[in-house]
Amino acid sequence: MKHYDYIAIGGGSGGIATANRAAEYGARALIIEQDLVGGTCVNRGCVPKKVRWYGGVMKMALDHHAYGYGVSQVDYNFDYGELKKQADNYIERARASYFKGFEARGTELLKGKATFVDDHTVEVNGELYTADHITIATGAHPRMPNFEGAEYLDNSTDFFNWTELPGKIAVIGGGYIGTELSGLVAELGAETHFYIRGQRILANFDSYITDVVTRHLAQTGVNLHFGLSLSRVEKVEEGLLAHLSDGTTEVFDKIIWAAGIAPNTQNLGLENTHIALSPKGSILVDEYQNTNVPGLYAIGDVIDKVNLTPVAIAAGRRLSDRLFGGMEGRKLNYENIPSVVFTNPPMGSVGLTEEEARKRYDDVKVYAHKFTDIFSSLTPVRRQNRMKMVVQGPDEVVVGIHMAGDGVDESLQGYAVAVANGLTKAQFSDTVAIHPTTAEEVVTLR
Repeated sequence: MKHYDYIAIGGGSGGIATANRAAEYGARALIIEQDLVGGTCVNRGCVPKKVRWYGGVMKMALDHHAYGYGVSQVDYNFDYGELKKQADNYIERARASYFKGFEARGTELLKGKATFVDDHTVEVNGELYTADHITIATGAHPRMPNFEGAEYLDNSTDFFNWTELPGKIAVIGGGYIGTELSGLVAELGAETHFYIRGQRILANFDSYITDVVTRHLAQTGVNLHFGLSLSRVEKVEEGLLAHLSDGTTEVFDKIIWAAGIAPNTQNLGLENTHIALSPKGSILVDEYQNTNVPGLYAIGDVIDKVNLTPVAIAAGRRLSDRLFGGMEGRKLNYENIPSVVFTNPPMGSVGLTEEEARKRYDDVKVYAHKFTDIFSSLTPVRRQNRMKMVVQGPDEVVVGIHMAGDGVDESLQGYAVAVANGLTKAQFSDTVAIHPTTAEEVVTLR
């Protein structure tokens, strides 16, 4: 039996971050990972998605915007297989950097599947491992349906393994993954149909920006179908026959199911522990990432709280700060977490939506502005940008910022710092704008 100060089960972003931080404090830290180091984000999520997103941005610029800048008769060949190859090469380099980080810090990595034997012991490859502190950071996986023909569906993981882009694709699910993938495959050249069960995409975001993102998707060539879901699928000679909830059918080459994720708590031997789970199978934790079992913790998608890579990283580092760095009371504040959806152009949000603010406060005011960005103003496909600031109280403390437009993915980070630290509208307005940019609109709102 081998003993460590700290074990992280799961070598994704959260597990790596918390183990490395513990090792920096001098703890003997072990990461246990049964699959590829880097987890979902690096291997089948954020990173391969972002590389393909850049490909879509480039292709759309050539297809729709180049002529406005004097570039005529654009002739090029697009090779999806080459894009995948370049993305895979980049991911290999990213994984290699993790191993260098482990070596520099003294973090140990064990390849294999961890199974709990009891509350403080896990078995890996036939050997037993114990630790004073164990964190479960096993992430989540796509939640697939159980209707007839579900075996013919692809999920987001399958998508990143495609070597060719099909001619006609359906995307099911109006959340982050469905919205991003539908826009992406349309930009890359596929006939794309996007099915949303409700009447709007991204229901948890402010409708002021999701409305314009919906318009952008349509401009990109996405066929949007609201109020529809998938009932069953048949494999036919022409491809996959989708039976929709309104009784209609449509044939596709591929169907991507992007309607939710499920925490990876199965087959971990949790039945051999006293860890409490939610009805949906996620691990229950308090504000310090503690489970109900002393010495056992959980971070990231496995707790199904805010399923974003930077959240898992931040929670994991703060947990190790508390456990090994002497920072009593150190924890992640789950409010005012910024997030970006990589549509083209991207959208982002931090803080409360207008609706959420009005439910929480009596004195809410909104500043909003919409405009066409300079980049698309010279081209046939003009894109509307939108900015909204939600403020509260007589001092007009900024409690929410919502943006859709060019450069939002980069500029939102700075605004998130401002919202997290309680800046006021007056302080925003007192900041000199950077002109001409999209970002300046937030400090010039009237």
